Amino acid sequence: MKILVDADACPVVRQIEAVARKHHVPVILLCDTNHILQSKYSEVRTIGAGADAVDFALVNLCHAGDIVVTQDYGLAAMALGKKAYAVHSSGLRYTDENISRLLEERHMVKELRRSSRNANLRGIKNLMKKADGGFKAVLGNLLLEALENEGRGTA
Repeated sequence: MKILVDADACPVVRQIEAVARKHHVPVILLCDTNHILQSKYSEVRTIGAGADAVDFALVNLCHAGDIVVTQDYGLAAMALGKKAYAVHSSGLRYTDENISRLLEERHMVKELRRSSRNANLRGIKNLMKKADGGFKAVLGNLLLEALENEGRGTA
């Protein structure tokens, strides 16, 4: 089991590393060539620039029982499809029960942006920020669950 991070704009890399270090779980930070990351704990993989290059590289590395940290709902859906765990940097845990709704909301926001030049869509981002309330605790609990399931042979 490992933690895979869509690290291009991830604001919680240090928290991820702190939790992972505590439990001796490897972390892989994936970013594109437009970002420079360094870490004393995590393996950093720089992926060629491209619209979804990091997402596809992360999905290819992902296996059942891994934990994926991403702000991208589409990537989270692909990780869940591989029986991995997925969590947003705000602390929102992606699940099979909520991912369809989140993808639908994302689609509706894109449609609103296309139809109105002046649409104020900051409210959704502000709601996500308010949901933060302890990413580190959420990740810690998720990691314990993943380790427990790994010990039982389930993901």
